[in-house]
Amino acid sequence: METREAIRTVRVVRKFSQETVPDDALLQIVNAARRAGSSKNLQRWDFIVCRDRAHLQEMAALGPYASHLAGASVAIALVTPDPHAADAPLSILFDLGQVAANMQLVAWELGIGSAPATVYEQDLARRLLDLPADRYCEYVLSFGYPA
Repeated sequence: METREAIRTVRVVRKFSQETVPDDALLQIVNAARRAGSSKNLQRWDFIVCRDRAHLQEMAALGPYASHLAGASVAIALVTPDPHAADAPLSILFDLGQVAANMQLVAWELGIGSAPATVYEQDLARRLLDLPADRYCEYVLSFGYPA
């Protein structure tokens, strides 16, 4: 699939089949994220991959619009320094947007759908993702083959 075709046809998918996203496809998605541009090439991000069904169901409680995580084959949490801290550069969230776009477009090229979830329940995210004190998760992406 050409890049323009992926951009033209990509859609948000919130209902997934039970088919598992294979390891090689997941690696391509994560590598697309790692290769995203970032301000000053600082790459202020970490990615936490979750494939465990019970854990995905728990993650569905991260926000009022995160229920799609429960049915996903895999979820990837986008973790950064706290973008809301007084000294946080404004570029952190822009950089995450580039990361998410890369991941979602590569996934779509592979026939894998995705949807973003905004994290409203920060304490729950911190517990479920075992985040260190200096890390924050604003978004989680779900991935899976469309139902």
